[in-house]
Amino acid sequence: MSTPPLPGRAVAGVPGTLRTRTVRVHGAMEDVPLLDLVPDVDAPLVSAWVRRGEGIVGWGRAATTAVTTPARFADARAWWEAVTHAAVVEDEVALPASGLVCFGSFAYAAASPAGSTLVVPEVVVGRRDGVTWVTTTAVEGPAPQPPALLRRSDHRETGPVTVAPASATTRTWSATVEAAVAQIAEGRLDKVVLARSETVTAAAPIDARTVLRRLAARYDATWVFAVDGLVGATPEMLVRLERGLVTSRVLAGTIRRTGDDAADAALAGSLARSSKDLEEHEYAVRSVADALAPHTSSMNVPEAPFVLHLANVMHLATDVTAVVSDDVRSLDLAASLHPSAAVCGTPTPVADELIAATEELDRGRYAGPVGWMSASGDGEWGIALRCGRITPGAPSEITLYAGCGIVAGSDADAEVAESEAKLVPMREALGV
Repeated sequence: MSTPPLPGRAVAGVPGTLRTRTVRVHGAMEDVPLLDLVPDVDAPLVSAWVRRGEGIVGWGRAATTAVTTPARFADARAWWEAVTHAAVVEDEVALPASGLVCFGSFAYAAASPAGSTLVVPEVVVGRRDGVTWVTTTAVEGPAPQPPALLRRSDHRETGPVTVAPASATTRTWSATVEAAVAQIAEGRLDKVVLARSETVTAAAPIDARTVLRRLAARYDATWVFAVDGLVGATPEMLVRLERGLVTSRVLAGTIRRTGDDAADAALAGSLARSSKDLEEHEYAVRSVADALAPHTSSMNVPEAPFVLHLANVMHLATDVTAVVSDDVRSLDLAASLHPSAAVCGTPTPVADELIAATEELDRGRYAGPVGWMSASGDGEWGIALRCGRITPGAPSEITLYAGCGIVAGSDADAEVAESEAKLVPMREALGV
């Protein structure tokens, strides 16, 4: 077993010792929306995890690692533990996400060429329970001084955009859904999640801040995120670990909203009674509970889901809570939960095989864990849904993704409509 580096020693993949300092922010800047404080930097240098005004945003890169090995979660954890053991940290705030933190985004499939990423930004600004702080991280030298003045930034417009299918057209994808339903009817599997994608090309480089601000304004119940060019607004918390308490929000079963309150209330009732959607949801909840069980001493799984109302759709949702029983880290829990039935299917090996054979796209980091982690191992990891990846080397191009859970009662036309609804948030944020 290797010995962790002592504080002050350099770590492989980091050009020197990380020195981090966190101080509380007072004055006018403590009330400015977090996303308004991110300066105009290239999209891959923007990091974010924000919900209803709270969370963390960051920019720049003090350290980063790209993991392309099949053991991506274990290798990322090993790198992070080496970094945190070697770092010198001053934290006068001592709240979750203060001090040294990293943002992370993981590929859906172990063999994906897109790889997985952990990023330690040069600057992180956080807010929780009315407290705002700023964390600065530098390599070598004394602990860095926080920026003397945080500034509200303006965003850039991307201009006219064009949309083109990046994978299957809706007609081809509909046929793929029908073929999957046939395999389910034959008893090969119970559920599979199939995804499609489209490419949006803008007249100018895409400003990640603009996309994030629009998503946060329109979909305030979601976690708005950005990591290394992947931007989106996920409604699904894969796992949160904070001081030994685990929380996981499971979403499966979707219906599109009409915009009419009375009609939507009726639709919410039909969703809550839908045998097809309840079956899909049960598979997802069971997969999460089974994955958490080895790491927990007690668990609460509600008997029935509730209906989560978002701006464009409604989901069946269940919040699973548990207490950890071992020395587990949030990233370990995310690894044990991924891929859940909500993004893969049941049984997982069969569903994954069908996905690889029929989707006609590389998901990349879509549907993989995305979020942040502290030096203690606590953190929040969502599932990268309702998102897009800005193309490396082509800052005016972004690929959007959407997926649907297919079970025995699925109708291909209805699944196409659901996938269109799931593309709406990112399309709107891009001005489509």
